[in-house]
Amino acid sequence: MKFGVANPEPSGDAGLAASSPAPSPDPATGADAGAAAGAAAAKPRRPRGRPRGFDRDQALETAMRMFWQRGFEATSMSELTAAIGVAAPSLYAAFGSKDDLFRAALQRYLEQFRRGHGSVLAAPGLPAREAFARLFDALAEGFAACPTRSGCMLVAAETGGLGGAAHLREELGAHRAGVEAGFRARIQRGQREGDVPAGADAAALAKFLSTVVQGLSIQARDGADAAQLREVLRTALRAWPAA
Repeated sequence: MKFGVANPEPSGDAGLAASSPAPSPDPATGADAGAAAGAAAAKPRRPRGRPRGFDRDQALETAMRMFWQRGFEATSMSELTAAIGVAAPSLYAAFGSKDDLFRAALQRYLEQFRRGHGSVLAAPGLPAREAFARLFDALAEGFAACPTRSGCMLVAAETGGLGGAAHLREELGAHRAGVEAGFRARIQRGQREGDVPAGADAAALAKFLSTVVQGLSIQARDGADAAQLREVLRTALRAWPAA
């Protein structure tokens, strides 16, 4: 459900009504109809919409970090509005429901992730194994350097539970499946380019590597440092099929 924001503001008609001559009372009722009309004209108008100065981009960044650190269910709307610094109606007017805000925050996270890491696997001239090694090193550093130790949002968002939002669990699962599909596509590209054995099971290897990355996110939240995370990933790469 969407709501607007109300900020009372004197109507420009109020002064006009105050300066007009007062009409005579209605002969049938004795009521001063003009006074009622003047009162209606002087009533403040209540504009709808977000207040001036509302920074949607910054609000989304704040929401993303809260959902990322605490999960969906554990992050309440009252906490979100307090952290963003707006009233609940403003937040609803800007994003819709809490579910919609979460989706927008998740999309922001994915876009940032792609900008930061998406080019590593796609880089030309790198064998597939080396591309994964570089990606994993970057993930280990990023997970360990995050002040809140949030790990991957695709995993962390469910840490605090999703309550009755089963549809969000399905959406998160679909995003994780997308990561796995990207891994599989890169392995298959290596097979076409000759640096991954043609007989290797690309789907199984991709699932294994994506599972390791998801587990790495939990390790980061539990306090593992960058060196420990890198060692986990290097151990995983030992399962890479021999040429």
